Amino acid sequence: MPYRLTVLGTGYLGATHAACMAELGFEVLGLDVDPDKIARLQRGESPIWEPGLETLLRKHVGSGRLRFTTSYEEAAAFGDVHFVCVGTPQKQGEFAADVSFLDQVVDSLAPHLDRGCLVVGKSTVPVGTAQRLAARLRELAGDHVELAWNPEFLREGFAVDDTLHPDRIVLGVTSPKAEMILREVYAPLGDVPIVVTDFPTAELVKSAANAFLATKISFINAMAEVCEATQADVKLLSKALSYDERIGGRFLNPGLGFGGGCLPKDIRAFMARADELGADQALSFLREVDAINMRRRARMVDLARDMVGGSFRNRVVGVLGAAFKPNSDDIRDSPALDVAVKIGQEGGAVTVYDPVALDNARKTQPTLGYAQSALDACRDADVVLLLTEWQEFVDLSPHALGEVVAVRNIVDGRNALDAPTWREAGWIYRALGRPQ
Repeated sequence: MPYRLTVLGTGYLGATHAACMAELGFEVLGLDVDPDKIARLQRGESPIWEPGLETLLRKHVGSGRLRFTTSYEEAAAFGDVHFVCVGTPQKQGEFAADVSFLDQVVDSLAPHLDRGCLVVGKSTVPVGTAQRLAARLRELAGDHVELAWNPEFLREGFAVDDTLHPDRIVLGVTSPKAEMILREVYAPLGDVPIVVTDFPTAELVKSAANAFLATKISFINAMAEVCEATQADVKLLSKALSYDERIGGRFLNPGLGFGGGCLPKDIRAFMARADELGADQALSFLREVDAINMRRRARMVDLARDMVGGSFRNRVVGVLGAAFKPNSDDIRDSPALDVAVKIGQEGGAVTVYDPVALDNARKTQPTLGYAQSALDACRDADVVLLLTEWQEFVDLSPHALGEVVAVRNIVDGRNALDAPTWREAGWIYRALGRPQ
């Protein structure tokens, strides 16, 4: 391969990108400021639970194609193309994105860049960030260093596949040379649609995509609110809508709503940036999208409370799910944990089980109870809540679960279970947006 790559930041995005670029045949050096994380990665251990990632890490650390460091000087000397993959979390007490980690990377790397190279941003950022960082790079490193913007479109739980088999690649560039380099980097992926844009468009693509997905999810959940008021069935409504090719069925699944480290904070940052640009009215609808999403959590608590007689005091609650989605150990802004905590605050004795996210949940919510299996989490429960649609939960036997609970009450927060099957097994089954 003609280029050697660095990946700056080894979280969810960075670790995946580094391992996948090594899989494509590149020599890759990953960088992080956390020595403990680097030590784990150097042993081939993944910092996150992501299907297929640790296999790739072990494979390419073992082959020598993938290494990790804490040294910016080493990264600058090694790399021809530097991918910046650090997080942009929501600012404390604000909607705006915190881009300070990006600034730190540029300020730490640039002074060591003494030869021509390309720095490529992949983080999700407010529009205008790339132009500012490009100027900062020139100021600190000189004109021999160029910036490009190449947003990521990864789905947690499918990140490896999305990296190795993307549905499109967006290249925000300011020169033919930068475009040529990135086309060569991604050439091993084969015939993938490539959209070449300016900086602002590349930045907006990710924000717009997340805003659209969030809107679609909140739309069907708004319909669930109407269905509850009319005794209609939102699952059947969603099915009927999905046959319309203009609408489609993807992301039209009613339930507890979205969470995680991307969608909630990204739509809020998008709104905040629109306000700064004087385009706040264009995105005012996202405020209601956010509000609908948060209302689903409150409604879930209401349904569970109703099922135990109007109060959680002296009630045992079994919670299935802690991660914000299946196939992930990510609990950032998890609707499941949010619901569990709210019920605990109202006096419920809550026990949580999740196949992979228990350790993360314990660290952030130590006051909740935790179990090592679904049956143990639901033992003696007055109500069971399915809050993350892991296949393990979908496959649960209603008869086996019924043997360990105190009362056969279940609230399906993801509309993932077959309601007639559970009702035939003697359960009182409730779900968001569906008739009793």
